Amino acid sequence: MKDDRLSQFRDAGSDRSTAEQVPDTPQTRAPAYRLAFADPDFMCRDELRPVRLQLELLKPEMALNEHGIQSTVVLFGGARIPEPSQKHTARTKTLADLSSYYDEARKFARLMTEKSMATDGRDYVIATGGGPGVMEAGNRGAADAGGASIGLNIVLPHEQAPNEYVTPGLCFNFHYFAIRKMHFLMRARAICVFPGGFGTLDEMFEALTLIQTDRMKRVPFLLFGAAFWQTIINWAALSEAGTISAEDLELFQFVETADEAMQIINDWPQG
Repeated sequence: MKDDRLSQFRDAGSDRSTAEQVPDTPQTRAPAYRLAFADPDFMCRDELRPVRLQLELLKPEMALNEHGIQSTVVLFGGARIPEPSQKHTARTKTLADLSSYYDEARKFARLMTEKSMATDGRDYVIATGGGPGVMEAGNRGAADAGGASIGLNIVLPHEQAPNEYVTPGLCFNFHYFAIRKMHFLMRARAICVFPGGFGTLDEMFEALTLIQTDRMKRVPFLLFGAAFWQTIINWAALSEAGTISAEDLELFQFVETADEAMQIINDWPQG
């Protein structure tokens, strides 16, 4: 939001336009003459990393505030999980079998968005990584309901480009994983984790650690697909070894369906 108290000063955008129209001379062509904030080479220097971190925190935060978004429901999950009609393209039988969770993620996002829109559309807004697979399913479900959804994309060599269902004005791109994770969790009223790979595991354990250590308020934390999660992680062994407490296993719940997840979230005590 523009601060009217500063309106007596010439705005930066106008000066940037003026600076681009100066006479072409050796002095004006020199990198040193560029406005600092309009100089991409300068902005990408190692010394400017703190500034870039701050910018990546501020830009999405300001946009979400301007859209009035107060809380989100986060969907984490694998980029490689296809929708059921495309499961023949999956690289493994397991991925093909997991395609059912594409439909569950889509249905869950639709139901949650309908819940959000029943009020003012500012709470319980679906937020995903904005890419393919489960992420696409989440944004697609929100679009099915006619509502908005958030996509927090990140620059990667493969698999990560915005899916077509993210609300354009709520589609953000990140360089820093850490800042992206902050935006996932800053407004989260619930976290839903679908089968996935390294990225999904990273996001899941980061969030669980923040809750475990009281750095984040406890919220419904739902793992879709008990068979998958109990196969790849020996949760009981962590508790039996003493590396986590037995009560830490109560920080999350296994669910199988969108309806089951909705019931848990709807019954969760508010406050």
